[in-house]
Amino acid sequence: MNDSPCSRPRHRRAHAIAARRFVTTCTLIIATAALSACVGNPFRTTAGDFNDPTPLKRLRTIRNLDLSAKAIGEAPPPEEDLADQIERYRAEPNPFEGRETYDLTLEQCRAWVLANNLAIQVALVNPVIANERLSAEEAAWEAVFFVNARHSESDQPTDSQLSGSQTEFDQFTAGLRVPLRTGGQINLSTPITRSETDNIFSTLNPSYTSDFNLTISQPLLRGGWRRANTHALRIEAISNDLTNAATKLEVIRQLAAADRAYWGLYAIQRVLDVRIRQYQLATDQLERAERRVRAQEAARIEITRAQAAAAERLEGIIQAQNAFLQAQRELKRVMNMEGLGVRSDVLLNLITDPQPIEYALDANELADNALDGRMEMLQLELQLAQDLSTIDFLKNQALPLFSLDYTYNVNGLGASFNDSIGVTRGHRFEDWSLGLNFEVPIGNEAAEARVHGAILTRLQRLSSRHAQVQSIEQEVFNAVDGINSAWQRILAARINVLLAQRTYEAEVNQFNLGLRTSTDVSDAAARLSEAESTAIRALADYEITQVDLAFATGTLLGATRTRWDPLDPRTAEDRFGEQPEYTRPLTYPPLREK
Repeated sequence: MNDSPCSRPRHRRAHAIAARRFVTTCTLIIATAALSACVGNPFRTTAGDFNDPTPLKRLRTIRNLDLSAKAIGEAPPPEEDLADQIERYRAEPNPFEGRETYDLTLEQCRAWVLANNLAIQVALVNPVIANERLSAEEAAWEAVFFVNARHSESDQPTDSQLSGSQTEFDQFTAGLRVPLRTGGQINLSTPITRSETDNIFSTLNPSYTSDFNLTISQPLLRGGWRRANTHALRIEAISNDLTNAATKLEVIRQLAAADRAYWGLYAIQRVLDVRIRQYQLATDQLERAERRVRAQEAARIEITRAQAAAAERLEGIIQAQNAFLQAQRELKRVMNMEGLGVRSDVLLNLITDPQPIEYALDANELADNALDGRMEMLQLELQLAQDLSTIDFLKNQALPLFSLDYTYNVNGLGASFNDSIGVTRGHRFEDWSLGLNFEVPIGNEAAEARVHGAILTRLQRLSSRHAQVQSIEQEVFNAVDGINSAWQRILAARINVLLAQRTYEAEVNQFNLGLRTSTDVSDAAARLSEAESTAIRALADYEITQVDLAFATGTLLGATRTRWDPLDPRTAEDRFGEQPEYTRPLTYPPLREK
């Protein structure tokens, strides 16, 4: 029977299949070996899977700062020649002589902060990132084109001549999967197959099929309909607005901080000038004391008293100088202007002077405006909207699973591919099916617990909203009181300066008549200096309290409004996908002031 004409082709086919299997197996072995050589052992972790290790010396060794190597001299003797001290005191102190200066206005400071402040630069990128997350969520309903191809060979023993033992099967499927915003899905596919067998009773060998398949599935309860399925998109859209609100708040915070830093530096700069004038008054008193001593109109102790007062004023200059440098460095950091960085030696000369004007403020009106304009209130409203959407979504997820499935097929079969396509085009063989699926958990406690948790979260946030309202109202009323108090301080300080000036002049006249000592004159000069310093601080504090009031109401000082735009730091080197750089408008544009 092995020599029969019917069996010989079968044996030849068996040898051909075995040869192809051998070639296929060898190819797979070679491909696997080549892949392992390229990417390493796929079953073990290699050093390339980690980041480049940081040297242990850098991680575990703590360096020390040796200041002794920077010493430029020895400690001064405890007692120095009195004449040297006098000469040093007589020299007019000018700690910043020869330093380059830059005249800075408040408007220029604000412009540089808005353009260069690093905290603002970081915050401005957040809306771009949030928009990309929103775009990714919108892409959840993108249609998907898919292609599947498979070749298989089978060789199995059989106990009947009615079935073949050796078969070859090729399948190619191309299709389109379209998700729906209602939670359903449409699948369009065209499966094409080729089948060949050694079954001598097969009618078509090889045989071809070419079908057209349409499948529609739609949840009717859980996971169904538009609102439930757009929940993630809605949450991301609200998060986008939250990001923009947070960015606007950061811009306001940094600009307000710049205003405070400006006026803080202004006060320190003017106080330093007062300290220098106070030292000059002390040296003037020293000269008067020396003249009276030379004229034998006063005891030599008056010179010593005047010298002690001058030395004390010199220490005040040094302290004010250090405070000025630190405050200036803070303002430079906030502005982040090239050429005026924290390492720059250029001195900032603030030329915008305070303009104290009394205001009639309505705290209740300002508080109402603050509740409408503060970004914290907007953020709470957006979070409450997220909570409401989450509650609706979780209620939907607590419903039973009830879905509808519909399938429609147009079938084609032939001895060749063209024959099969012709049958499909003729719509001679069609079938369809309609099905319903129902599923409900017994008890459903987990879903119900999630719903109640979301409701409690929303109620908790509503309570926090009331607390936020009280906090904002308190800030506004405190800021109004601060402005009123600062204005009264300005008026009181002016009177104090006038009286201190008169007292100092009177003490000098009394000293010249021999009725007062150098100590009395120095004390009067110190009181004058302190009164002038207090007046300067009152002016600066009045400007700062206005900044605090503007911040409490969610606004900024100035006659013009401030506008900000998102910052996309990507360049052409960051090209990926369709867009080399960020050029399209935001789907949810940020909050802008026009």
